[in-house]
Amino acid sequence: MKKMIVEASIEDAGEILQIQKLAYVSEAEIDGNYEIEPLLQTIEDVEMAFSEHVVLKLVLDGKTIGSVRAKESAGTCHIMKLMVHPDFQGRGFGKELMNEIERRFTGFRFELFTGSKSERNIRFYKNLGYGGYKTERLPREETMFLFMEKTTSLEA
Repeated sequence: MKKMIVEASIEDAGEILQIQKLAYVSEAEIDGNYEIEPLLQTIEDVEMAFSEHVVLKLVLDGKTIGSVRAKESAGTCHIMKLMVHPDFQGRGFGKELMNEIERRFTGFRFELFTGSKSERNIRFYKNLGYGGYKTERLPREETMFLFMEKTTSLEA
């Protein structure tokens, strides 16, 4: 089994979008709302992310099975769209992607958000050292989000 995490290129946008749509269905099911931004994004939206974000992909035996995006703003690394193909979830791949994106932004405060009802995700992020600090709706959808932060990076 050959596994690597590398920076994705814009040519990977279609494959990343496919994984995103599969991975975020479980989030939509929690709130019974399938009009969430990750499920509505287009290939153009994902391609645009490459201009502002570091986009990583996890490749297993030559096939992309996960991805994460992040960008820095005013000393904070905003982590977005952590995803692992549903067939490969629960095997530590999400943790590996998080560790790698944090490694690339050493010295920054980290911030992310997840659905406030997403108990599995909240537990996952807490295990990585993140703590919730506010709940808020975003203008683009009805989901209530839990915003989480981490001020120091844990070693893998």
